[in-house]
Amino acid sequence: MSLKAGIVGLPNVGKSTLFNAITKQNILAANYPFATIEPNVGVVVVPDKRLDKLNEMYKPERLIATSFEFTDIAGLVKGASQGEGLGNKFLSHIREVDAICEVVRCFNDGSIIHVEDGIDPIRDIEIINLELAIADLEIINNRIDRIKKKALTNRDKEALVEYNVLDRAKHALEENKALRTVDFTKEELAIIKNFSFLTLKPIIYLANVLEDDLIEEDNEYVKAVREYALNEGAKTVKICAKMEADLCEMNEDEKKEMLSAVGIEESGLDTLIRETYDLLGLETFFTVGKDEVRAWTYNKGMNAKQCAGVIHSDFERGFIKAEVMSYDDLVKYGSELKVKEAGRHRLEGKDYIMQDGDICLFRFNV
Repeated sequence: MSLKAGIVGLPNVGKSTLFNAITKQNILAANYPFATIEPNVGVVVVPDKRLDKLNEMYKPERLIATSFEFTDIAGLVKGASQGEGLGNKFLSHIREVDAICEVVRCFNDGSIIHVEDGIDPIRDIEIINLELAIADLEIINNRIDRIKKKALTNRDKEALVEYNVLDRAKHALEENKALRTVDFTKEELAIIKNFSFLTLKPIIYLANVLEDDLIEEDNEYVKAVREYALNEGAKTVKICAKMEADLCEMNEDEKKEMLSAVGIEESGLDTLIRETYDLLGLETFFTVGKDEVRAWTYNKGMNAKQCAGVIHSDFERGFIKAEVMSYDDLVKYGSELKVKEAGRHRLEGKDYIMQDGDICLFRFNV
C-alpha cells in the first residue's frame, strides 16, 4: 500500500536529521534554510513485537515486516503560499502525502540558526498552518468562482451541494480552523477529499528537544505544543532528533543499552512510526508458515476479501473463505492445533471485517 507521511517544519528545526535517523539515509542536513529542495522518500519498517514472537514460534526462512513511506519535505517559511522560499513547490509535495508530521523546535541552542530569530513553537506551528490554510483558500476561491453561477443561478443540484461544502470549508479556514477539525459528513468529505486540501490531512506534532529534556518533565515549549495539539485533537510525540541519529548507527544491543542508560523504554522513532501508522489509519494482519512469516498492512475497516487483495489481486478475485485466528489466541494456546482444539480457529466470509493482529490463510480459486 503506497501510503506516505510527510515530515514538514520551518528550516533548521531538525527535520532532515530526523529523516536521516528514520530511514538511515545520509541526506544533506545543513545549518541553513533550503538544504532539502527535492523531497526525499524513504521506506520505514514498522516495529512490531508480535512479529518477533511469531518468528520465534515458526522459525521461518524469511521474516518480512510491514512498512510505509516517509517523505522529507523542504522547510517552509512565511509567505510560502505566495512562493517565498520556493514555497509553492514545497506545498505541492505536501499535497502528495496522506498525513503530516510537523517537527517543532522545542530547545534553545544559539549555534543553530532559527529562521524567525527566537524559539517560539506555537508561532512556528501557526506560520506553517497559516501557509497551508492560505493555499487551501486559494483553491476553494478559484473553485467557487467557477461553479457559483451554476450553483446559485442555475440551481444545479450537484454544483449547489459542492458550493455549500466549499463555502463551509472557506468559513472554517477564515476562522483559523484547519479542515481536519471540522465535523464534515461522509458525503461532504467525499466531495472535498478530491481537492487534496493540506489542512484536511491528519497531523502529528513532533516536539524536538535536547537529550536531557527527554527524561525530564516537559519543558515550557513542549507543554505549549501538547496543549495546542490537544485543542485540535492531534497527538504530540517528544523526540530528540540528535539522539535518534546516534541510535540509528548502533546495533540492537547497543541501542537497548543506551536507552536503558537514559531511562527510556522505547526510542522516539519507534513511537513516532507506530503513531504515524495509526494516524494513517493502518493496521496489520499476518500470514505464517515455515517458509515465511509476514506482516501485511491494510486500512482499518477493510474486509477479508479486500485484505486478500493486499497479498495478490487473484486472492481477492477468487476469494472463497479466510481461515482466521488471532495473534493473542495463538500466543495464549501455544500452537495452531491448540487454537483449533479450543474452538478459536474460524472460517470467515468476504464481509468479515479484519482485526488488527489476525493471522490468516486465504482460500481462493481463479
